Amino acid sequence: MNLPQPSDEALAQSDALVARLRTSITEAGGWISFADYMHQTLYTPGLGYYSGGAHKFGPAGDFITSPELTPLFGQALAQQVAEVTAQSAPHVLEVGAGTGHLAADLLLALDRLGCAPEQYSILEVSGELRGRQADTLRERAPALAERVRWIDALPEHFSGAVVANEVLDVMPVHVLVWRDGAVFERGVAINAEGGFAWADSPASEHLRVASQTLGAPMPADGEYVSELNLAGPAWVADWSARLEAGALLLIDYGYPRAEYYLPSRSNGTLLCYYRHHAHGDPFMWPGLNDITAFVDFTAIAEAAFETGLSIYGYTSQASFLYNCGVLELLAERGDQTQPDYIRAARAVQRLTAPHEMGELFKVLAVGKGLAEPLLGFRRGDRLHGL
Repeated sequence: MNLPQPSDEALAQSDALVARLRTSITEAGGWISFADYMHQTLYTPGLGYYSGGAHKFGPAGDFITSPELTPLFGQALAQQVAEVTAQSAPHVLEVGAGTGHLAADLLLALDRLGCAPEQYSILEVSGELRGRQADTLRERAPALAERVRWIDALPEHFSGAVVANEVLDVMPVHVLVWRDGAVFERGVAINAEGGFAWADSPASEHLRVASQTLGAPMPADGEYVSELNLAGPAWVADWSARLEAGALLLIDYGYPRAEYYLPSRSNGTLLCYYRHHAHGDPFMWPGLNDITAFVDFTAIAEAAFETGLSIYGYTSQASFLYNCGVLELLAERGDQTQPDYIRAARAVQRLTAPHEMGELFKVLAVGKGLAEPLLGFRRGDRLHGL
């Protein structure tokens, strides 16, 4: 694939991260897990993809997320957020707020509903993104921007609505390989040219035991490759002691476990994004590419349930948005022949069409102390499929 060439400044940043990764691999005896590599590549302070300074979202970045397609996404989501905060506390916490578009849309929509949160917290690891978020909020929601606070870690105690849009997919994953009747972990080593290469090692006892619950096929010949995300379930389980009342609204692309580990999905779901190009080489320009893996929503739901959180619903993004009134919000745009309406309608189609984001993305709600069913899951709930 012919990808756009990074700038000299970006390449210098990547080279600095490569040097740190080489040191890390050498000090570990010549091999690190892919989860370790992914964590360092995405989150090394000042050098990682999400903690460096490069633009990531929007036309000038590497990908476009749902809130950037249309404000209707945030306006529909606000209907669900309002229901959660009414039963818990007037506080919203957004994890990984991107450009700040979703925060602005939610604040404006909640204000129109008469339930603007007393505080809107944003947990963001990137200093560059914090700056962009602040600029977006001052420009688009100036009267409400003063309610926003940036935080560095999850709060000890929280009541309200937690919004995590495309957060779980960038949590580090282990890469597992099933072959010859055994399970291996595919990690990262240094090749002869000083770059990085895949290298397999027998899976640890912990990973081997965890892999037995996945239902992944052991091929008669060849190999089956997939991912195991331990960080996502641990993150959700951590909320069980922090959340006093409210819900986590988790929006991401993924599958229930029975679909995640299908025999036909023998190469896994790992993908990288650079300048709106998807590719499969996580060793290309470390720190300049996003690295993602689809979410095993069964694992997330199990971790929530086992630590005392209630599972309030699981459905496709299309069903969730329809339940939250996205079509009614679109109709409020007025004249269907006007460019504004046409652009909005095309964005809604992309968000909800089965061959676009409507089926690929799912929404899972977990939490404490809420009445059921929640608005977004009143029709089309798929909890039985988890």
